[in-house]
Amino acid sequence: MSARSLHTWFAIGHLANDWPIAALWLIVPAAGMSMALAPAEVGLLFTVLNIGGALAYLPAGMIADHAPNRGRWLLATFWWIVIGYAAAAFATDFWSLALLLAIAGMGNAAWHPIAAGILAQDSKQGRGWALGIHAIGGSAAEILAPLLVGLMLLWVGWREALIVSVLPTLIVGICLLRVVRRVPIISARPLRRKDLTVLLATWRGVNGQRIGMICLYNMALMALLSMIPLYLVEAHGLGSGTVGVIFSAMLVLGAVVQPWAGRVSDRSGRRPVLVVGTALAGLACLVLVATLPLWAVIVTMIIAVAALDAIRSTMLATAVDHTGRSEGTTLGLAFALMDGIGALGAVLAGFAAGVSWPHMFGLAAFCAFGATMLATTLAISRPSNGE
Repeated sequence: MSARSLHTWFAIGHLANDWPIAALWLIVPAAGMSMALAPAEVGLLFTVLNIGGALAYLPAGMIADHAPNRGRWLLATFWWIVIGYAAAAFATDFWSLALLLAIAGMGNAAWHPIAAGILAQDSKQGRGWALGIHAIGGSAAEILAPLLVGLMLLWVGWREALIVSVLPTLIVGICLLRVVRRVPIISARPLRRKDLTVLLATWRGVNGQRIGMICLYNMALMALLSMIPLYLVEAHGLGSGTVGVIFSAMLVLGAVVQPWAGRVSDRSGRRPVLVVGTALAGLACLVLVATLPLWAVIVTMIIAVAALDAIRSTMLATAVDHTGRSEGTTLGLAFALMDGIGALGAVLAGFAAGVSWPHMFGLAAFCAFGATMLATTLAISRPSNGE
């Protein structure tokens, strides 16, 4: 199997891996309304889900750098996801649902640093582009899954929709039984404490600003994605099918632009892409604080979400460029920061929405502009052969 064919399967695997978690953007608010939860509790469900995933990112990244047969680990994530989310469909209360979603989210999380680490190691001269292409699979899931779930919720409950949403993961997991044998085998390397210590040391001092930038970036994105479906239902009275269509439309532009943005960052440097993306999102969120007609709200939300989604691969490439080594472990740490600390944006957005929806959009704007300021002042050099 050629490298290009393997990368294609990685993108398909990314789609199937992300499908259930993308479906949750609509399923969790539906579950919240079914259980009579407050917006803050809906946000907390997303935060707990992402904290669970954050616990798996760093160990998975270490596997990408040190385990010889990484294909088996990639395959294992699919069965973890299928079993985890199927079990979550039978949750009876808030905390059982939160716990089961967190456990299932670990399977989603583990795929990313292993797959992205393999790509980063094999594409040192074009990491932004390679990670952007790989992201197409995940972006396709985030576009299609909410669209189909929105339609399903017109006819079935959130539990049935969650069970159906694991079917793509199950099907592709079966297909990958043969594909993962083609994943390159690496020499086993013992994991030394010194390696992790050196890696963590590179994030200290001035360069530690990258942690703040990554966290603020994902707080802005999580605030928007976790609250927008609930906002469209409660503030504008839209049905689940319409919300699914709008939510999917928001992610289309970012999915299309992400590989291009990654390529631009490979050639011209990471900073301009990061500054423009976060600043544009912040401005759009500020506009959403005002009272606007529905069509203007939808257009502005598309701009805000697309601007943040488009620079995700650039944000990850910046993290790898910073260390120049241990790509999988570095990406695991970056993912953990994004979906761990950054996921606090969901619960904070829930509390802000409990005050008013303009407060929620104001919070997202604050986080986006904070990331812009840090990106502007960071010492981000132009990539040189991906090193």
